[in-house]
Amino acid sequence: MAEKLRQAHDDVIAANQQDMRAAEAQGADPAFCKRLLITEKIFAYMIDRLEQAARLPDPLGIVLEGHVEPSGLEVSRVSVPLGVIGIIYEARPNVTTDAAAVALKSGNAVILRGGSEAWRTNAALVKLMQAAIVEHGLPEAAVQMPASTDRQIVRELLRMDRYVDVIIPRGGKSLIKAVTEKSRIPVIKHYDGICHLYLAPDADTAMATALTVNSKCQRVEVCNALETLLVDQAAAERLLPEIGRALTAAGVEIRGCPRCRRILPGCKAAVAADWGAEYLDAILAIKVVDDLEAAIKHINRYGSGHTDGIVTGSLTSARRFQAMVDSASVLVNASTRLSGGGDYGMGAVVGISTGRLHARGPVGPRELTTYQWQVYGNGHLRQ
Repeated sequence: MAEKLRQAHDDVIAANQQDMRAAEAQGADPAFCKRLLITEKIFAYMIDRLEQAARLPDPLGIVLEGHVEPSGLEVSRVSVPLGVIGIIYEARPNVTTDAAAVALKSGNAVILRGGSEAWRTNAALVKLMQAAIVEHGLPEAAVQMPASTDRQIVRELLRMDRYVDVIIPRGGKSLIKAVTEKSRIPVIKHYDGICHLYLAPDADTAMATALTVNSKCQRVEVCNALETLLVDQAAAERLLPEIGRALTAAGVEIRGCPRCRRILPGCKAAVAADWGAEYLDAILAIKVVDDLEAAIKHINRYGSGHTDGIVTGSLTSARRFQAMVDSASVLVNASTRLSGGGDYGMGAVVGISTGRLHARGPVGPRELTTYQWQVYGNGHLRQ
């Protein structure tokens, strides 16, 4: 698949440029167009993700557990594919290749329903993926997309619980909410990425500053970008002035609680809605908290279960934080921007799940498997 994509560079870019012109003619905003555009960097990234998926270990046929009963009955639990995956997404054409790779790596078939704005690009990509798998003995329909942009097709797909085993929506909150409400099929999803970083009393100033800026600024528009910074009162006077200067230099608007504003008087006053906000923009809420327990309580109340982190030199505090924060990814002394498939060594993923059933966190090939009980007997009968 990676080689087919590499060979078709000019055709894919030409199809994407057609989609870009159509989107601009319809008045799409710059942020949307940015997600739609395949740059040379994104094209190289798509190839790299396909090659990473190819190098991953096979997630199928793994004996997850096994034992022999006193009767001699051999019992094993073995990983198998989920079946048919439906993926509904907006704008980003790189999802097309990522999803095809992850689904096929885990032995699943995939139905790719991208947005109409990327129709030409996605059609070109799916054609390439199909050509690659047919050459290697797989059925062409193992990777497919609907033949029309009609939205009725999505509604039909969401009712096909006899044929489709799981739906994965990728996009804005409104898309995910609509899919979840209308689907008869189990959905792997996350609504919000309200991510926190807590700076403990012993947090190193340079590390805390660097992690805050990277978590917030490396890409403000993504779901694992930092939205709320929690600073322990014992360290606030030491940490906040430098962090405030770094954030201001990076063009970030700070919205602070009263204790934060006493240290950073130039920041805006935070209101109650800020603690549950996913800005996806250069805005950061900062709250000074009493201690570790107050930080944990705040995160579990306002967080979305996506990604939360602590900056500390104390292993005891780190373990307490990880044990008590109810999120899919809980990081110690690391940027929230690292909570994804590539940085977890998973290669391509099809999204992030904040639920508990069936997957949690980045959804890669292993997360798109289930298991089967395989039992060997020798004429065993139920007594």
